[in-house]
Amino acid sequence: MKITIGRIDKADFPELILEDIDVKIDSGAYTSSIHCSNIEEITVDTEKFIRFTLLDPEHPFYNNKEFSTKKYASKLVKSSNGISEERFLIETEIVIFNKSFPIHLTLSERKDMTFPVLLGRKFLNHKFLIDTTMKDLSHKLKNKK
Repeated sequence: MKITIGRIDKADFPELILEDIDVKIDSGAYTSSIHCSNIEEITVDTEKFIRFTLLDPEHPFYNNKEFSTKKYASKLVKSSNGISEERFLIETEIVIFNKSFPIHLTLSERKDMTFPVLLGRKFLNHKFLIDTTMKDLSHKLKNKK
């Protein structure tokens, strides 16, 4: 049974220490993405890591915490303006509708965007039906607990 999700909602990303972060449902996007800054690939003792800071100082949830992970890949992503760029892709978990799901997120500088997280088709497929007239369905459910 698929869960109905609205056009926008809020979700938690426990590994990234983010709660009630605004997400936009984007069925036009294949991959999901999260707004980051200072994204860089580093090598420590011959092991490669990706290092990044979530959000930016203007965002109310910005905590200046730097994250690094070995669980990443790079992927060619075509943006909405048709330009392809290489982005790093991390694997983490999202908690939405009081359930935890694995999710792949591309790290993207989305400073000018209203929503710091976009949920794309790869994550939504086979789990959710989108009702564009609704919003915050998961967040309302979370607050009933």
